[in-house]
Amino acid sequence: MIDNNLRKGEFYMGKLNAKQLLSVSLTLFAIFFGAGNMIFPPAMGQLAGTNFIHALAGFLVTDAGIAILGMIGVVLVGNSMSDLGRLVSKKFAVVLSVGVYLLIGPLFALPRTGSVSFELALLPYVPQHNAWIFSLLFTAGFFLLTYYLSSNPNKVVDVVGKYMTPILLISIVMIFVGCIFTNPVNSEMIQYGTIGAPQQDYVSIPFFKGMIEGYNALDGPAGLAFAIIVINAIRSYGITDKKSIVKYTIFSGLGAAFFLAVVYFMLTYAGAITSTSFSNGGALLHALTSSLFGNVGGVILGIAVLLACLTTSIGLTTAFSDYFKELFPSVSYKKIAAAVCIFSFVISNVGLSQLITISLPVLMMIYPISVVLILLSFMKKYIGHRRMVYVGGMFMAFLASFVSALESAGVSFGITSLFHDYLPFYSLGLGWIIPAVIGAFIGFLPFWPMNKKNENI
Repeated sequence: MIDNNLRKGEFYMGKLNAKQLLSVSLTLFAIFFGAGNMIFPPAMGQLAGTNFIHALAGFLVTDAGIAILGMIGVVLVGNSMSDLGRLVSKKFAVVLSVGVYLLIGPLFALPRTGSVSFELALLPYVPQHNAWIFSLLFTAGFFLLTYYLSSNPNKVVDVVGKYMTPILLISIVMIFVGCIFTNPVNSEMIQYGTIGAPQQDYVSIPFFKGMIEGYNALDGPAGLAFAIIVINAIRSYGITDKKSIVKYTIFSGLGAAFFLAVVYFMLTYAGAITSTSFSNGGALLHALTSSLFGNVGGVILGIAVLLACLTTSIGLTTAFSDYFKELFPSVSYKKIAAAVCIFSFVISNVGLSQLITISLPVLMMIYPISVVLILLSFMKKYIGHRRMVYVGGMFMAFLASFVSALESAGVSFGITSLFHDYLPFYSLGLGWIIPAVIGAFIGFLPFWPMNKKNENI
């Protein structure tokens, strides 16, 4: 039976042609690529210097790589993130969904839309000693507009996204081309033109440091939430066979990853040739654009980023409010949307750099759990009803990543040195791998109550 989303008269061929596959890939790319994704590659490139390619490879693994694996994992077990969570239990499915929506909503991603848009669109043009006042006023207006437009988001997102995403991409290409063909600049405001030496951990472990930085983009958890969008896009062409949906999810995911890789390469390169230190990648991009194309270049980039952030914030607010309206039917959509906008407004005013600093330890705890669950979902047929395999793997991964996250936040205690000395891959930020494997194997033991068939847990 052909999917109801098919347009009248559309012929079902049972497979996607190259044009259709490209369309799904570009849709997926547009979903993942937001203005927030612009700020991390340049900052990483500046620190990585001559090792920026290795750092970029690691960044792609934890950004696009985990996102794609997450979508495939969801497709293999069902149609939504909740289906993936039900591998453990129905209660965990709710916990997983709530956690992901909080991450891509008011805790990190949504406040970041306000912070990024302020720092690129307005901060360079206001008195720095009163910047916090302008930040409050700007983000208040930003989230008020988000709340107003989230009541009817489709038309706004479609119109703005149709034009702003291309403008954003054109801006990135122009920056990259400008960096290649412009002679080195050594002014009081900015120095660029020569790839610098790597700094910090990018000297010894650029790939693995890039992996840690990839957490910040939040595309990994977002992949779980956005899987249903890709599934519906593929079904809209009449593809209903499970194996075909999985196959085209993989192909479209790889296509989106390719486009992301190209854009990230250009942004990382722009950072690698810039030697002037900036507080974050957003400030670096604005200064570089203004230097290359004058004030008008910085203004155009700022406006494009602002509108792109607005569309992202509308989409995230709508998705978050829709989900929690289903979870709490007695609470109105508008009340949830208002609450999430107010909370995001408060969080966004801690500043972009501070927000990134705070979020990284949290993401270092969340990502390993998600990765373990996703990877184990690929072995569902071998695991069967042994739910403790998932619990054991995720719990042990969490313990190791918890210690690593605390260390990254500047908190250290006795066990930290033990982990450094005896836990493989810990110094690379991957100390959770061996504990996760051990936990999963322990979960295979037959005496665990969770390993008994019970559809009601």
